[in-house]
Amino acid sequence: MIDISESAQAYLRDLLSNQDGENVSIRVFVAQPGTPQAETCIAYCRPGEEQEGDVAVAFDGFNAWFEERSMPFLEGAEVDYQEDRMGGQLTIKAPNARTPQVGEDASLEDRINYVLYNEINPGLASHGGMVTLVEVVENNTAVLQFGGGCQGCAAVDITLKNSVESSLLKQIPDLVAIKDATDHSVTENAYYR
Repeated sequence: MIDISESAQAYLRDLLSNQDGENVSIRVFVAQPGTPQAETCIAYCRPGEEQEGDVAVAFDGFNAWFEERSMPFLEGAEVDYQEDRMGGQLTIKAPNARTPQVGEDASLEDRINYVLYNEINPGLASHGGMVTLVEVVENNTAVLQFGGGCQGCAAVDITLKNSVESSLLKQIPDLVAIKDATDHSVTENAYYR
């Protein structure tokens, strides 16, 4: 799991002691895990703000909640605090946050994001485009949004059916359907008009 150095623990204890209310903890998670946009986050967590499935870990003087979904992406992560002339800096190194750590047991959302960011978006980038997951709705339907050169592009239906949808459905068997939530009336950046 994640290693929080003694200096980082002391820094976090000090921060938490200055918060209003009692028993304020930290919550550690990776936003958009397994993608190039992955970001490891540490946030305040007041009592009751922890999420279902979060894993509690007691440190000296404070508790930390680790998002269950982020656990594989936090393997080998380190949090450190170094003092400097400007006061100091808390650093988080999470070498696996962007590394594909997505297996068959990963959430449907994580598996979709893995395919989008590691296989589909690199191809769309050649036209200045990209596609992101908005949400997964009932019946395992992925709602996607196109951006950049794909938004308003005359060839988006071909891209959606022949590339995005076929790749996702082939690689993720429990995904049932794809919906496009993009407003394609905006054509100012479209690759084909």
